[in-house]
Amino acid sequence: MPYDIQTWVKVAAFSGGGMAMGFGAIGAAIGEGHTAACANEAISRNTKLSGDIFKAMLVGQAIAESSSIFALVIAMMLLFTKFPEHVLTVPVLFGAGLCMGLGAIGAGVGAGYPAGSCCTGMARQPAMSGRLSTNMLIGSAVCQTPAIFSLVVSFILLFTDFSKSPVSPTWAAILGAGIASGFGAIGSGLGGGLVAEASCDGISRQPETTTQVTNVMLLGQAVTQTTAIYALLVSFILMFKTFPETHLLAPPMALLSAGICMGIGAIGPAIGEGFAGKSAVAWIARNQYQVADLTRVMLVGQAVAESTGIYSLVIALILIFVV
Repeated sequence: MPYDIQTWVKVAAFSGGGMAMGFGAIGAAIGEGHTAACANEAISRNTKLSGDIFKAMLVGQAIAESSSIFALVIAMMLLFTKFPEHVLTVPVLFGAGLCMGLGAIGAGVGAGYPAGSCCTGMARQPAMSGRLSTNMLIGSAVCQTPAIFSLVVSFILLFTDFSKSPVSPTWAAILGAGIASGFGAIGSGLGGGLVAEASCDGISRQPETTTQVTNVMLLGQAVTQTTAIYALLVSFILMFKTFPETHLLAPPMALLSAGICMGIGAIGPAIGEGFAGKSAVAWIARNQYQVADLTRVMLVGQAVAESTGIYSLVIALILIFVV
């Protein structure tokens, strides 16, 4: 049964909206549940501080929730906005929903790690409650960065006029852009959360190391965000580069594969870098006189893990500019 373009646009909008909110609900719910579990444990250890721990839990959960709110915004736009009836509108709507949905997973889970660690830390070290809350806010906010990248890509897809571009291979470039930033945000959100979790735990165990721990936390988190930036770069190239019209199958498949390569290839390196950063921060809190050595080992270890993300970037660029 044949369908007109209006029907296909609606199908893409509904599918994209469902994916945006469906995938987008996963990470935030897990992060919030982890925070609540840690808050329960903390209150059982220090019942006198239950009020402060409860407040910290709510603040941490609110930050973890933000990634799903981004997904909700995109889903509502897809469901209630009237989009132009053009063939390329179909991959645009589908790609925007997929990008934001996947991009919210890692940020939601990652933000829950420092929030939970903050709650348990407050029970252990009540005098550091204010500093722990500040550290948690900073660490959780960094975890939301890759989700914001996905939000930006989704907005660009929705508000860019692709009608003058050739249908093929532009459709593949559009989908590739959404896939790259969507998958690419998962690892960075999780990795950043692992580092921030260790920071809150370290401050609660050794308050005198607060400055060193916070500085190394930010450095470690910055490295975990790089693969998400690679994915964002590939998305921008795919969205803004002009590709010549073709009726062959290989050119669009190369562009789609570039997005898949960079998106999936960014997950592992960022999580691995998060483990390296988490360990460094945790041991700096135990031995503040070895900050330089531990930081050096962390950076070298993260650089080695980063190499696989660079390989993915190289292959993605070859697929776009060479193949």
